[in-house]
Amino acid sequence: MAGIAPFLFVAVPALAYLIVTVLTPVALRLGTRLQIVDRPGGRRAHKGEVVRIGGLGIYPAFAAAALLPVVLGSPREDPLEITRLYGVLLGMGVVWIVGLLDDRFKLPPAAQLGGLVLASVIAVLFKVFIERFNNPFTDTQIIVDWYLMLPISLAWITGMTNMINSIDGLDGLAAGVTGIASAILSIHMFRLGQFSVSLLPLALLGCCLGFLRYNSAPARIFLGGGAYVLGYGLATISIVSGAKVASALLVMWLPIVDLVWQVYSRWRRGQPISLGDRGHLHLRLQDLGWSQRHIVALYCGVTALLGAVALLIPNRMLKLALLIAFGLVFVWFVTSVARRGGEDVASGD
Repeated sequence: MAGIAPFLFVAVPALAYLIVTVLTPVALRLGTRLQIVDRPGGRRAHKGEVVRIGGLGIYPAFAAAALLPVVLGSPREDPLEITRLYGVLLGMGVVWIVGLLDDRFKLPPAAQLGGLVLASVIAVLFKVFIERFNNPFTDTQIIVDWYLMLPISLAWITGMTNMINSIDGLDGLAAGVTGIASAILSIHMFRLGQFSVSLLPLALLGCCLGFLRYNSAPARIFLGGGAYVLGYGLATISIVSGAKVASALLVMWLPIVDLVWQVYSRWRRGQPISLGDRGHLHLRLQDLGWSQRHIVALYCGVTALLGAVALLIPNRMLKLALLIAFGLVFVWFVTSVARRGGEDVASGD
């Protein structure tokens, strides 16, 4: 493993897990004291007041775990890997601060988006950008022209960050899906010989597992702005690893298609894209009587299934066909759910 100490593959996620489990109770006490809580009503269907600054401990935990191999002098396959790691950590720090400020002061959507774009630009400046991706129709790679690298990379990072935030509507959903996706990415990187980079998604996995101790139904604390941290981490790690964007796209296909559907639905109705409603699939299913545990199990199961497809099926055309087929099944499923709820499928209300 290119000189990398095997114990790091246990120590990195374990350190992240430990720090999150220590800092989350601190966030609980702080949120209770400052009344940084979510109350039932509107698109929120939980009972009682729940603290919403669960992201407080996630960034420190990820940063400490990600830097552990650096401190120990672990070798790297790519000389630019350290530069990119620092870019990820700096950008994630910006997202973390924006998330905490939003938890405390309810920032307007423009301010939140501005923070995400700033964090994405920081990543790009530290060479975390998409410069190539696999062509599904051939065995070649498509090289992205220099003038397209910035907009494509910004769109990917901000889009993935918002996507994870969009599924943070049920206990354990965002952390569970992100944890599974992180595990899949780590396995994929390890199989390709990217041993040092494969430690990064393991750090993110440790954060998710630690937080799920407090966020599984019934949740004692919500992620809040921490969902941005998880999404940003997932987006940038998929680029740092040599543009495993296609793998991340496949694994996260369900929430991605759901987000695209909601954006189209709101645009069609002439409503702000940033509008918060109960149109997302997981909230529709809850309104139909599904339990939170069953919905989370559905999302995690689909994520794990698509992760298995990404790992076990080498044929790119077959993967593309499965993506298209799953997208069509999703549209049919959402249509059926909307009809059962007696709603217009495009309404999202």
